Amino acid sequence: MTPSPLHPYPTTPDRQKWSLIAATLVSALGFIDGSVISIATPMIRESLGATLVQSLWFSSAYMLPVAALILVAGAAGDKFGINRITLIGIVIFLIGAIASSASPTPEIFIVNRLITGTGAGLMIPGALALIARAYPTETRGRAIGIWAAASAILTALGPLIAGALLSTNWDNAWRFIFAVNLPIGLIAIYILTQKLGRDRPIAERDLDWLGAILIVAALGATAFSLSRFGQSDVRLYPYVVLAVVATLAFVFWEARTPHPMLPIELLRRRAFAVANIITFCLYFSLSAMMFYLPMTVISAWGVSPLAAAISFAPLSIFIGLLSSRIGRLSDRIGPRPIIAAGSLLAAVAFVAMAITVPERNFWGIVVPLNAALGIGMAFIVGPLSTSVMDAVSEPQMGTASGVNNAVSRMSGLMAVAGMGSVAALAYNAAGGTLSYGAIGQTELHLEAVDAGFQAVIWTTAGLSVLSALLALFGLPARKAAD
Repeated sequence: MTPSPLHPYPTTPDRQKWSLIAATLVSALGFIDGSVISIATPMIRESLGATLVQSLWFSSAYMLPVAALILVAGAAGDKFGINRITLIGIVIFLIGAIASSASPTPEIFIVNRLITGTGAGLMIPGALALIARAYPTETRGRAIGIWAAASAILTALGPLIAGALLSTNWDNAWRFIFAVNLPIGLIAIYILTQKLGRDRPIAERDLDWLGAILIVAALGATAFSLSRFGQSDVRLYPYVVLAVVATLAFVFWEARTPHPMLPIELLRRRAFAVANIITFCLYFSLSAMMFYLPMTVISAWGVSPLAAAISFAPLSIFIGLLSSRIGRLSDRIGPRPIIAAGSLLAAVAFVAMAITVPERNFWGIVVPLNAALGIGMAFIVGPLSTSVMDAVSEPQMGTASGVNNAVSRMSGLMAVAGMGSVAALAYNAAGGTLSYGAIGQTELHLEAVDAGFQAVIWTTAGLSVLSALLALFGLPARKAAD
């Protein structure tokens, strides 16, 4: 096959195979880090003597550069080659992970998490773009389904290994959980360098570094304001003003720069805009649950880190088992009804979880509901990615992938920061005597922690219902782009 502007190398079956494997490994690195840190946060918080807000930034410091740089990385992949940018990102990611394991204080740990997130922000857009460039439209949905399934399986293994380490009750066990990333990252590096090699750029464009700076300022100020909302010891007005000014400046700049990281014309495509709003709502919900569930059950219910990790296994298993079949179904009937059905099932699981929190029945209620949530997300992950890619023309796929990944990461950043304040306010309103997420066993503390977690989960349920409505009434029945 002769190389084309879209496919700068021949898309042979062998290259498709290695592209799919590399995309799966890259995605797994990003997802494993998010799930592992949520399980490890209670132990890291206690080991380093961190506050609740600092513990929120264990996750937020990673997600902030991811959400910002992922947009630049999509364009950088178009200009310099997806393989090259992805490779650089993996190397930086692994350096940050190793440094995180040696952190002596909460502040240094947060800085190292920023480094890890910088690498992730560069590598993550490469996953979906590798698939989009290797597979033609008629088989892309199935390939994305396989990618989602395989990524889910690998993602499930990371937290299980980390949970087993953390359950040893060794104070420094958390320092070794970052080693889970090393073999996956090294295999991905091998494939990119030895099996795929350098790919040719498909677009000549300048990179929007000013846009990246503005979005970092906007997201950072917003996340800080959300994480400290309701605390009387912090004046939030300067941060709120910075968030608003930086956001407006970002929109103004993106509308006028000749090489925007977020092309405004993409947002004028209804299907693309709606798909990204759905992405924000659903991944906000999933991120909030995955971060605050372990914090709740480990710190207050007495559940071990391994058991908390096992509770996420059904989520990954069902996504892994069903995604490929659902991808083929999406190719036949379109993603709209599938996304709507999955969103409604997720909403039902969240509502049931919120109602039953006071039971503190981890194995009998929480784990089965996570399985139901996994089925719902299996209906969502692949078809939603397909909706995003179908909503744009083929030369824009790298940028569209970056935008969609950025939206999902922004949602995770806002979920952790914003729901931290929601949980803390609900905890205090319920008469809590310590702080949400602190380890304690008094009944008043337990009831207050339950109230905080319920407030989080009711929010996720509402966003899931909104996602179903947006899918039904906002997405096209079939492919929208020419």
